[in-house]
This record gives sequence, structure tokens and C-alpha cells, in this order.
Amino acid sequence: MVAENIVWRKGKHRKTLQLRDENQLRVYLANQWQINDLDGYILALEREDSSRADFVKIATDSKISKERAFKGFLVNSYQPIEAMLNGVAMTIQPASGSFVFIYDFETFILPEDVTIVGMENAKNFKDIHKQQHLFKTIRPLFISRYPQNQSKDFIQWMQTIPNSYLHFGNFDIAGIGIYLNEYKKHLAEKASFFIPEDIENFIMENGNRERCDIQKINFKVEEIEEKAVRDLVSIIEKKKKGLNQEFFIK
Repeated sequence: MVAENIVWRKGKHRKTLQLRDENQLRVYLANQWQINDLDGYILALEREDSSRADFVKIATDSKISKERAFKGFLVNSYQPIEAMLNGVAMTIQPASGSFVFIYDFETFILPEDVTIVGMENAKNFKDIHKQQHLFKTIRPLFISRYPQNQSKDFIQWMQTIPNSYLHFGNFDIAGIGIYLNEYKKHLAEKASFFIPEDIENFIMENGNRERCDIQKINFKVEEIEEKAVRDLVSIIEKKKKGLNQEFFIK
């Protein structure tokens, strides 16, 4: 803009910029940056809730917006779950091979007796109907950990609802770390780690020693509040094995 003679520098030691021609500035911004409304552009930048549509109207560029184009998370269920979304009743029971993506999660409401079950692995999330034997005592709605960049939306949603969270992940050090660092620290007593009965024998007979050898603990065992999780860590360390959650798909 200095080269275009729109602004000029003033001062020897402490330089300032001064506008020469307001009309020339507006022409320059419109031609070079497609900013047709400078005042509106500045206001939109300062507002936290400015949408992509706002910036398209002001500057033909939606990428400037603070609004995320894609948010939400995937859910799945092997039995009908009644819910509310944007004040409208809906039933969640996707056909086999399909899932439901909840975009407006802020308005997503479930019955309080539904337990949210987080699935660490995509295969387990896909094949939930083959794992019904594990969840006979609860009414579960399954949430996928992937895509991982959506996990903040899920945590934000969980913090606003009364439902409990049950984490179903791999039975190894990495799986416990994911639970503690990504979920438990945000959801506190609302969250628990799913541990099947007779897990010690399952790990001993079907666990993998190699994956256990390469995993490092990224949490403090003595700070784990759930005794069952501390006991699971002891089993893994004693057997020197870890068990993938896919083992429980029938």
C-alpha cells in the first residue's frame, strides 16, 4: 500500500503509517483482497460467532471464519434409542453397515438411563451387534473415537448431559492411557472403564506380548481412582501382555 501511494510512512525513529486517500484504500482492498465492506470485515473479525457465510458476503472468503465447517461425532446402536435433536424426536438404530452422524450435538438429548459407550477401535464400533453379550445390563449408545479431531465435541456434549460414560478400549497400557488422558480427566466420576469378567484369563490366554513390550506408561498409576483400573494395570504388568478389544467380537 506504500508503493501504491495509499499510505505513507512518517517519523525517523518511531515510524507510523498514515492514510493518504480513503477512497484509494477501499478500491485497493476490493481489487486485491475482495473486501467490499471494510467496517463489516473488521466487525466480523472481532466477533467470535461470525459464520463462514458472513465472510463470503464481506470478503468472498469463508476460510477467515472462526466457525468450524465440520463438527460433531458418530453414533451407533443395535437397539432403538429414542432421542431429541433440535427439538425434534428421532430414533437411532442405523442399518447394518451405516452410522448416524450428530452435527448439532449441542441440542442432542437422550433418556437418562442410556449409557454412552465410547469405542476406541473402528472395527468394534462397526460390529456392535456382535458384542451385545457384553452389555446385557445396560442400555448403550455407542460413540466412535474416530475421527479423533471430533473428540472435543463429544467431551463438550458429555459435560452437559447427566448420562454416564463407559469406555471400551484395548486392555493394554495404551488403551488405559487413552481412557485416563482423553476422557476420565474431563468427565471425572461420570466415566468408568469397561472391564469384562475373567479379564485376567483372557489376557493370559489370548494377550499379545509384543505390543505390551513397546508401550510406555503415560500416566501415574498411584493417581488412578478406580480400583478396577489399577488392578487391570497390575494384571497387564504381571502377564506382560495386552489384549485388543476386537477379541470380544463374536
